[in-house]
Amino acid sequence: MALSVENHGTPAAPLTVVVMGVSGVGKTTVARLLADRLGLPRAEADDFHPPANIAKMSAGTPLDDEDRAPWLRALGGWLRERAEAGTGGVVTCSALKHRYRDILRAACPGAFFLHLSGGTELVEDRLAHRTGHFMPPSLLASQYAALEPLGADERGAVLDVGPSPEELVELAVALLRPVNGDLA
Repeated sequence: MALSVENHGTPAAPLTVVVMGVSGVGKTTVARLLADRLGLPRAEADDFHPPANIAKMSAGTPLDDEDRAPWLRALGGWLRERAEAGTGGVVTCSALKHRYRDILRAACPGAFFLHLSGGTELVEDRLAHRTGHFMPPSLLASQYAALEPLGADERGAVLDVGPSPEELVELAVALLRPVNGDLA
């Protein structure tokens, strides 16, 4: 059964979800659980970064818009491919700025943005305890500075990351259900 979301008066499109937010909010965990819960393919945005971007971030240097453009186009391509294949999908992506989300929407107009949001202290604590990731905690402030909330023209919702990942997935499914009656 293909999951679909009503797309502003056009025929239903497969469900595509971008789990977004600053580093350390739990995008990967929530995306994995949500994709498993809904039976959708999943992709991790970090896997789409070219080596130069990873090296830059590993050195503690924030990416600029020029660094992000090919990465965002690649993510948008993944979403478009899932929509065209009829499978839908869930992808993680910081998607911090409206114009970044515009790039993703240009590739996949029906994408739903699930913004995981948390206070600086909570996220700093999570980052301090995270191992094996190239993103240093020192870049968190630059991410919060760049973050633009979802606009009224953007299809999505904000979830506070205080609850457990499992609870967040149930909340996400409840948010997605009105636009997709097929969700279990």
